[in-house]
Amino acid sequence: MISAPDLSAQELSALLHFYADAGVEWLLEDEPVDRIAAFAAAQAERRIAQPQRQAEQSPQAAGSTRQSTSRTAPAPRPAASTGTAVVPDAEAAAAARQAAEGAATLEELKGVLQAFTGCNLKNGARSTVFASGNATSGVMVIGSLPSAEDDRDGTPFSGRQGQLLDKMLAAIGLSRDNTLLTNAVPWRPPGNRTPSPAEIDICRPFIERQIVLAQPKLLLLLGNFAARFFMGEDGTIFSLRGEWREVVIGGNSLPALASFHPQDLLTAPANKPLAWRDLLLFRQRLPI
Repeated sequence: MISAPDLSAQELSALLHFYADAGVEWLLEDEPVDRIAAFAAAQAERRIAQPQRQAEQSPQAAGSTRQSTSRTAPAPRPAASTGTAVVPDAEAAAAARQAAEGAATLEELKGVLQAFTGCNLKNGARSTVFASGNATSGVMVIGSLPSAEDDRDGTPFSGRQGQLLDKMLAAIGLSRDNTLLTNAVPWRPPGNRTPSPAEIDICRPFIERQIVLAQPKLLLLLGNFAARFFMGEDGTIFSLRGEWREVVIGGNSLPALASFHPQDLLTAPANKPLAWRDLLLFRQRLPI
């Protein structure tokens, strides 16, 4: 068995990052538990209870047990409260729409989003990852979901994928200073799982209000999830990329282009030529 003192600082850091990506929140319980003793006690209880169960299953005992149960059956116990109010999905989505529409500026929307408690994704995330960059640039880059680095730093496109995005933007004359960067969903799902349809419905009003308030002229959608989220199609990024589409947000039609997410390119560098074609196509319509 490997313990922490056996690991180098780099190995321990990698292990902790792995645990965080897997959704592990606590490495130790509040009190030590002797699992071997607990297992032995459970076995002893089963050995003691087995003759009693066999006696109860005999025909004579079964009849008397049914009569006794019918006379003395206790009332069902109420379920224990978990201390967390469960909001139905439809009500949470309606509350999200109302909260988002009440924000008159991006700063107000950020505060509303941080205070919102109607989405399960927020309960497992470290940070509410809001937009960063220039809200008046006319160019909005929207990723899919916050990564582990985004969740840790509270900023979209952090870590290695952010470094690659910086290079992609620089190649067409853009940077974080003249674009607005954000994600379709503001909270990282546990283990990077895909959000459920109900969670998507709850998050949608916030990103749509963000677009309405920023008033971009162009949208660059990065990754499968972001492309499907806005285009309403079930294809892969290979079928959705490389072609301008019109998406309707807040009653307005906006030109949008889908391409590979930087994480996709880190995983499969062979797709970089396709991403470069998309970037060149996007550059052709950049506001001068």
